[in-house]
Formats: sequence, structure tokens, C-alpha cells
Amino acid sequence: MLGLLIALTVVLSRIFGFETQFIKISFDFVPKIIMGALFGPVWTGIGAVAADTIGMMLFARSAFFPGFTLNAFIGGLIYGYFFYKKEVSWKNAILCSLSLTIIISLILTPIWLAIMYNQPLTSVVIWGPRLIKALIMFPIQSILNYVVGRALPLKRLKNYLATVR
Repeated sequence: MLGLLIALTVVLSRIFGFETQFIKISFDFVPKIIMGALFGPVWTGIGAVAADTIGMMLFARSAFFPGFTLNAFIGGLIYGYFFYKKEVSWKNAILCSLSLTIIISLILTPIWLAIMYNQPLTSVVIWGPRLIKALIMFPIQSILNYVVGRALPLKRLKNYLATVR
């Protein structure tokens, strides 16, 4: 199950995602919601790292930078923290999106981009698209966190995985 979700993450991120030098928009967070709910923070972080690594090996669009792999692991930890063994609520969905937006999109990623492209951290090239993306994607991601988390038969999947193990 984790392998299938990793593969889905790669497909949504690398094939159906939109990426430029300074911005990436994809819906790869949808399988991460499921990973977080089913496997918890650590395994979701490991799955996100695996998806990032496999995606870079198969469909590289830029040079490999380990900071983005760290982002993937931290993102997985956040999804697992907010959705593992917890009821999917609006509060969890919004706090998860807010945490991801602040920690990854607005703190870590600008640092990595400034290092990679030798740009000052205050550069409009880094911050302009990033802030627009955050404003657009935050509500979309919050809504999808809630809808996907509530729509999927996660309890049934959890029970099935418990019997298979």
C-alpha cells in the first residue's frame, strides 16, 4: 500500500505537476494525506523521501538538492502528525495546510532556492511567485485535506492493514 502511494505521489508530482525554476504546483499532497492517516509521521516522511528520490531519478527537471528531500520528509511528518489516528476535521485540515505553507513554502524552500541559484533571500524572484502560490494553494489544499480525509474509507483501510500485518 505504501509503495502504491509513493508511486502515485511520483506521478502527481513529476508528470502532472507544474514546475518552473522557482515554483512548483502539484497535487502530490493527496496521497500524502492517505499515507499520513494510514502509516503515521515517520513512515509518511520516509515514503515522501522515497517519492522525491524516485521522482528525481526518473523525471529530473532540475539539479538534485538535498534541501528539497528534507522538505519532503518534514512534509510527511506533518501529514502524519495531523492525520494519524485522528479524526479528520476542518481544524486539522487547516492547521496541516498552514504548517506546510509556513514551514516548507515560506521558510525552507526560499532558503534552498537562494542557496541553489545564488540569489539574495530577499529577492522578488524568490518571493513573488511563492507568495502568490501560497495564497492560491492554501485554501485549495485545506479543502482537499478535509475532503480527501473524510471521503476515503480510511477506517476500513486501517482495519484491513492491521489484519494483513
